[in-house]
Parts: sequence; structure tokens; C-alpha cells
Amino acid sequence: MSLSALDSALTGPLLASDAMRAVFDDRARIADMLAVEAALARAQARLGLAPEGLGPAIAAIAPDAFDLAAIGRETAHAGVPSIPFLKALRAMLPRDLASDLHKGATTQDLIDTALAVALRRAFALVASDLDAILAGLARLAEAHARTPCAGRTYGQHATPVTFGFKAAVWAAGIADVATELPAVREGACVASLAGPAGTLPAFGARAPEVADAFAREIRLASAPIAGHTRRAGSARAGAWLAMLLGALAKMAGDIAHLASTEVGEVAEPHVPGRGGSSVMPHKRNPVSCTVILSAASAARGHAATLLDAMVAAHERPAGAWHAEWHALPTLFGLVSGALVEARRLAEGLVVRADAMARNLDATSGLLFADAAAAALAPVLGAGEAHARVAAAADAVRADGVSLREALAAPGDLPADALARAFALAPYLDSAAAFVPRALAHVAAARRALAA
Repeated sequence: MSLSALDSALTGPLLASDAMRAVFDDRARIADMLAVEAALARAQARLGLAPEGLGPAIAAIAPDAFDLAAIGRETAHAGVPSIPFLKALRAMLPRDLASDLHKGATTQDLIDTALAVALRRAFALVASDLDAILAGLARLAEAHARTPCAGRTYGQHATPVTFGFKAAVWAAGIADVATELPAVREGACVASLAGPAGTLPAFGARAPEVADAFAREIRLASAPIAGHTRRAGSARAGAWLAMLLGALAKMAGDIAHLASTEVGEVAEPHVPGRGGSSVMPHKRNPVSCTVILSAASAARGHAATLLDAMVAAHERPAGAWHAEWHALPTLFGLVSGALVEARRLAEGLVVRADAMARNLDATSGLLFADAAAAALAPVLGAGEAHARVAAAADAVRADGVSLREALAAPGDLPADALARAFALAPYLDSAAAFVPRALAHVAAARRALAA
């Protein structure tokens, strides 16, 4: 049995994408550590600090040459995987090159930089799925910009809106987070070369030069000073991933409610057998919404772990940094599964405009109460109009009449005022007017993702 649901052969395919799991699997981690050591050797060779042949010799070694189980057993003894990895790597190198391996670096440099290399791939996967989700929601918003549906506040019908407006709100909320991805990626994808206590003493006054050359070689940003205990980049990435899941979960929560039997205004795209029940053959449970909502709930604790890791004692802490090993890959896994399901919703959501129209009448016209009060104010005065509509609303609930019938019953209101009070067009006009504004924001976010 796997200790992580994301790594499990049983639950992993539901909760995380195969592509994201591949980014962080053990073979990929070995490959990334090899890439880091090869880049370090090349950078030092260019500065005359290591033999020319070391970088190519490391690059010629395949990840499959390593015994993962043996490294794992030795990691349990050493406390970090870098020590058994470097031991195995030295044994594969020519003796005249092996002594210059990992020169000046320390365990955290290797592990942090290898993680940054993996994060570069992980962020690319996130950006690709986010772009597709935003594009799908934009199409949904445009297609239904004037499809009327009930607005809901505090779980109650409020005033009419349009489904396109609702989809545009989802898209804009996701775009709010997506826009920040380039800055978050830049802060997290940083090379680490600082040595045992952060000063890279093996190279004396040339230490910053060596660190910059290494960063260029591995194609990551260079740190201005040791990042061993400056963990804001990781914490910000974790917080951003949790925020992204929150934005996706807002959409998923709305869709789960709208897909409920009593509402029936939307449905997840159906695939035979998906969302079924072991005992109820008729069920089509909202699987996509469920995965997204569960990921958002699970993410918050992992984000908090990364914030806690910022409290790092002196030059290198015990425990705080190590806790990050659990949190960041897990967050990316959770996000990847949620993005797969959000994309499924954005590109295939079934919209039932007839059910939306039917539900507009569920409260016998109470959705128009605010418009009725506004339309009657010139005739009755604002205070009296509000009181008249409130009394009519009570009659709707008590007697089963419509709001229009209750208001018209005294016979003292002009027909044109009543007609204005129950006109749907102003609601559609106002909701539809906001859709292009939201989609311009979405388009800007998509440009940021492509940067």
C-alpha cells in the first residue's frame, strides 16, 4: 500500500494527473539531481575550477543506472537522499574525475536545485491546463451571456442573472490567481549553491561568480544570497497553489449545487459508468466537483506547512526544510488532478437552459421584488412601495399567489408600472454587459500564462 493517495495505484489516477506524478517520481528526481551535478561541473570547468571531462561524464550516466531501493535504504540511515546518490554517482565516474564531484556544494543545494528544475516542468503543466480551462469558461460565458437563471445569495433566490455572468465570475476568479503564476514561478525556480553554511567558502571571493555561473548553466534564477533559510519562494508557491484550488473549488461547489436533483440546471459531462453507485444504478455523482473540492480541502494544511518552514533557525534548520519535501509535490499533485477535472467541466459542462427558466418561476415572482419596489416608488413613494412589496411577498408565501397578482389585487397600480416591475430584459442587459469586461481580464491572464 502507498502512504500517499496520490502515489497509490488505486487512487492516484483519480487524484493526480499522470504527467504531474511523472514530474516528481523517483526516476525523475534522480535525473534532476544528475542534471544539477552536471551543470555544476560544467560551470566550474568554464571558470577553471573543475576538469572539463566531469560534466560530460555525469551527463552520460542514465537514471536507470541507479538502484533506487538501495538509495532508499541508505537514505533511511543518512537522513537525506543526496548522500547515497552522490556515493553511487562517484562510483560510476572515472577516478580522476570523481574527486571534483559536488565541489563546494551541500546537500540542500543539490535537493533544492533539483526540486526547482522539477517545479519548472510542474508549472508548465499547470499553465497549460489553466489556459485551456480559461478558454473553455470564456466560451461558456459568451454562449450564455443572456441565458437567464436565478441569482442566489445565502442559498436563496435573489434576483435574475444569466448563466454566462455566472461562468464569467468563475473564469475571472481563476484568472485572478492565474495572473500571478509568472511571478510565483520566478520566486520558486531559483538555483541554490551556497555550501555548508550559506557562504560557499570553497571558492572564497569568487563564490558569487561561481553561483551565478551555475544558475546560468542550469537555466534558473540566481539567488542574491543563500536561500537555505529564505523560504518565501516555496511558501508563496504553496499559498498560490492553495489559492488556485480555492478558485477552482468555488466553481465546483456552484456546479455541484446546480447539478443537484432539485435544481438540475447543469450536469457534468457524462461518460458511461462515471459517477455511479455500487447499489444505486441511476446515480451520476459529480465526480469532477468532488475531486476539486477534496483537493482544495486537503491543500490548506500543506500550504501551512510551507509557511511554517519559513521559521528556519540560523543558517540551516532541522526539520523545517525537510517538511517541505512532503508539501510541495503533494500540492502540485492535488492541483494537477483538480485541473484535469476543471478542464472537463469547462469544456463539456451540460447547460440546461430550460431548467433555469423553470426555476426562475419557483418563487412565484419574488426574484423581481427589488425591481417591483423600484418601479412602484415613483407612484407610491419609496417607503410605501417597499412596504407594499414586502406585504405582497408575505401573501405569496402564505396564499400561493404570484407576486404580480398580489401587487395587482388592490387595483390601484398603473399597468405600465407593473409591467416594468416584472421585465426580465434589464437583468439580462446588466448581467451580459459585465461578461466582456470579465473576459478581457481572462484574456490578460492567458497572456500572462503564455509568458
